Amino acid sequence: MTVLVTGGAGYIGSHTVRALVAQGRDVVVLDSLELGHKSRVGNVPFVEGNITDAKIIDKVCRKFEVSEVIHFAAYKAVGESMEQPLRYYNNNVAGSISLVRALMANGVEKIVFSSSAAVYGNPDHVPVTEDAPLRPESVYAETKAIVERFLASCESIGLRSVSLRYFNAAGASADGSIGEDWSMSQNLVPLVMKALLGFSGPLNVFGNDYPTPDGTCTRDYIHVEDLAAAHIKALDYLNGGGKTLACNVGTGIATSVLEVINIAEQVSGQKVPHIIASRRAGDPVSVFADPTLVRALLGWKANHDLRDIISSAWKWHSSSAK
Repeated sequence: MTVLVTGGAGYIGSHTVRALVAQGRDVVVLDSLELGHKSRVGNVPFVEGNITDAKIIDKVCRKFEVSEVIHFAAYKAVGESMEQPLRYYNNNVAGSISLVRALMANGVEKIVFSSSAAVYGNPDHVPVTEDAPLRPESVYAETKAIVERFLASCESIGLRSVSLRYFNAAGASADGSIGEDWSMSQNLVPLVMKALLGFSGPLNVFGNDYPTPDGTCTRDYIHVEDLAAAHIKALDYLNGGGKTLACNVGTGIATSVLEVINIAEQVSGQKVPHIIASRRAGDPVSVFADPTLVRALLGWKANHDLRDIISSAWKWHSSSAK
């Protein structure tokens, strides 16, 4: 009984691998290392390869007796996806189809899929519930929505899946040994850290005239270790006979850009250099989750608050910055 983690050398994948190992589960990681780092997975069995290669998937399934899968492997840069749609559809969509074909051929019928709240686009209402319309606004988000629908349709041939639509993952491991690579991220928390540590110019805060308490956009930030735990809860749900499901993973708390900056200043003891810039086209005012479903069906809830997120990120980035 082995869990295959695709993209397990990436940011969220590596934290999930670590959590699985801590629970005594057998794990094998498949990662192309195009975006991941092998050092993140330690001594866990590792296979370098791409999900588009069905032969590698087949070989891994047979050699390690794979019984279930957590599927992270994907390209994820929103801007790049608009410039290189063929690359994104081939890897994220065709790769997922290739993966599932090989899994089914080997009798693997449970998969947890790393989706994204980006499938909702700019929602009409917050907090966002799972029955909100899917209106992806980028090729990246569209590939996530397509794979979700594909996996749901495969329930008719025996594949059960949980698609986790998570919001803004942030933070690092408690011991500060693994975290987010800011060279590959445009997310707010690593950008704040980059500005704090002098590896960039002042942070751009895009707009301070939104209808929020402090005028800046609000988002739902979730600690990466809480997110890792959600993936394991999803596996447990499937192993308990659960049916195919898509659910939000978030705290249900809307946090503004200036609140993130304020906590970062408190944690670091330094001022975050930042400037107020014009609004950025396409930025929703507020996006945060309704986590009712994930709590009820998976028994999951966030255990870390924003200060935990910022503190762990500061510990990681201040010790590994380069």
